[in-house]
Amino acid sequence: MSKLGTLGARLHHGEIGYDFVKNRKIWYGISILITITAIVGLAVRGLHMGIEFQGGAVFTTPKNMSVSVATAEGFAEDASGHDAIVQKLGDGSLRIQVAGIDTKTSDTIKDRLADDLKVDGEQINAELVGPSWGEQIANKAWQGLGIFLILVVIYLAIAFEWRMAVAAFVALIHDITITVGIYALVGFEVTPGTVIGLLTILGYSLYDTVVVFDSLKEQTKDITKQTRWTYSEIANRSINSTLVRSINTTVVALLPVAGLLFIGGGVLGAGMLNDISLSLFVGLAAGAYSSIFIATPLVADLKEREPAMKSLKKRVLAKRAHGGDTDADQAAPATDSDYDEPEDVAAAVVGPRNQPASRTRGRGRPSGKRR
Repeated sequence: MSKLGTLGARLHHGEIGYDFVKNRKIWYGISILITITAIVGLAVRGLHMGIEFQGGAVFTTPKNMSVSVATAEGFAEDASGHDAIVQKLGDGSLRIQVAGIDTKTSDTIKDRLADDLKVDGEQINAELVGPSWGEQIANKAWQGLGIFLILVVIYLAIAFEWRMAVAAFVALIHDITITVGIYALVGFEVTPGTVIGLLTILGYSLYDTVVVFDSLKEQTKDITKQTRWTYSEIANRSINSTLVRSINTTVVALLPVAGLLFIGGGVLGAGMLNDISLSLFVGLAAGAYSSIFIATPLVADLKEREPAMKSLKKRVLAKRAHGGDTDADQAAPATDSDYDEPEDVAAAVVGPRNQPASRTRGRGRPSGKRR
């Protein structure tokens, strides 16, 4: 078995682990700091909305243009007085986007570009894009996001409980805020592809959270019938038992997205890949982080406020204070026998637990030949 597989098995069986829940205030602080930074970036810099949302024109030049992207971008900005986005397509033609212009201005810019690029004006194709289409996409996206969040909360409240639904909702809002804030800080263009990416990451984030919640639900069944672990300790065990699985699924998902973002968008210059790949990359990483460091510790915080969980914690701590629990017991995973075995029976056992009783014959006579 590989080292990672061995590590995953030891985490699953509770032989080793990191106390995520105990150090939850650290993770809360980190998340609050990142979220505040994202909100400040969004408020100060704002989002760079694409042409689909602002309206404008798209100019496509003839094939095999010898002009560089930077040069064409300078020509377009001088001709329009607006920021321009230039992309070189596979056939050598240039795609020039200029936002916030009307039909009359578009014709003037087209003639200027033809002179600067030294091509016939008839060979440049101009398409006007109205902002209404982008507004419709944005409105539909907001509606879809609202419906999705409502359905998620209802499902989790029914399948698990309302505290887990609240924790998952907070984690999703956390992921969306960070992703949108990163877009504002980096300055990438927001396009319909960005909206698709934002909606996609919600599913990944929710998947990781539900995996941990399912393990937590299974391990906390009849939790009040035992006095060995508190709810927070079992919640921490659930995180550790699914940790390697969460890391594996996240890394596998991030690798192709990183290829699109850093190689496709950065090295090859396919800027149109950046809008969706950045949202997926940041969202997947934030989703994995929130499911481990935010959602489950928040559930533990909410559950520990219940009178039953407070009473359980007092009994567990009192038992440990009187030497009723050992480090080996705390490290061992919970089984059905841990919940069903009466405490007076367990206390009556003398000697090692796994040592079999000696066989006797008759009235206490040890086995062997008669003399």
